[in-house]
Amino acid sequence: MANNFNLEFEKPIVELEKKIEELSMLALDGLDIAADVSALEGRVEQMRADIFSGLSRWQTAQVARHINRPFTLDYINHMFTDFTELHGDRNFGDDHAIVGGLARFNDQPVMVIGHQKGRDTKEKVYRNFGMPNPEGYRKALRLMQMAEQFKLPVITFVDTPGAYPGIGAEERGQAEAIARNLREMASLRTPIIVCITGEGGSGGALAIAVGDRILMLEHSVYAVISPEGCAAILWSDGTKGEQAAEALKPTAQDIIKLGVIDEIVKEPIGGAHRDHEATARNMKEAIARNLAELSKLSEEELVEGRYNKFRAMTRCLE
Repeated sequence: MANNFNLEFEKPIVELEKKIEELSMLALDGLDIAADVSALEGRVEQMRADIFSGLSRWQTAQVARHINRPFTLDYINHMFTDFTELHGDRNFGDDHAIVGGLARFNDQPVMVIGHQKGRDTKEKVYRNFGMPNPEGYRKALRLMQMAEQFKLPVITFVDTPGAYPGIGAEERGQAEAIARNLREMASLRTPIIVCITGEGGSGGALAIAVGDRILMLEHSVYAVISPEGCAAILWSDGTKGEQAAEALKPTAQDIIKLGVIDEIVKEPIGGAHRDHEATARNMKEAIARNLAELSKLSEEELVEGRYNKFRAMTRCLE
């Protein structure tokens, strides 16, 4: 996957890659510089590994939002076959920020649902920047209930800054739609695997994230609010996102210690935006392994285990 958008902390890598390109052009003129190019390529790989193994929480949030990071439809293309998209909530309309439908995963019929962002301006507007309206969550619920009816596992992909906060969304019952999804997913009598692949923002993420297994990509984030939003509330200064990110502790490495997620899925060195295929391959292996385990459980065991899982996240402090 070509990377046309480099983050600030990636600049040393970009500079070396430019030097490699320049040397490669000289090689076309007959100069024997293969050893020099190979040495620089090794240096780039080592530098990339060093940088991405020591990202700060704020840097991780930037990677999670990278414009070239794979979105739900990218995962569907790489991991599923026979995908048939289903539209509409049968109440108001079709929300393009949520995509979902029937597919086959390793030849097993499943229901796949996820947030969908856009890359260019036109697609971003069409997908509402990955921020669903209530009809998006009601569409997701309709598909999950269909999956339960036909005894299909549900696989969700979470990547949203949050639910859309517009007046129309509130008038159409945004909070109710999210709350209903939380309740219904908690008691859904079919396996649910949740994959947090980018931003897991507040209730907008949680509305499709109540599952039996919660998988999270290595450089994703999951929090009750964005760092900038948190900073705006705490210090009335949205520019203090870096400070807020340290306070929120939204990374996979932080979240797994709280028992909120079950597994961290490795990304290629340099982040998922550099290699969609390898990222999807890692995620597919994790989903397949967890789905095989869940398939051995009865419906009653699934619901009870899911209930106990989320109850165990509660802490009472005196």
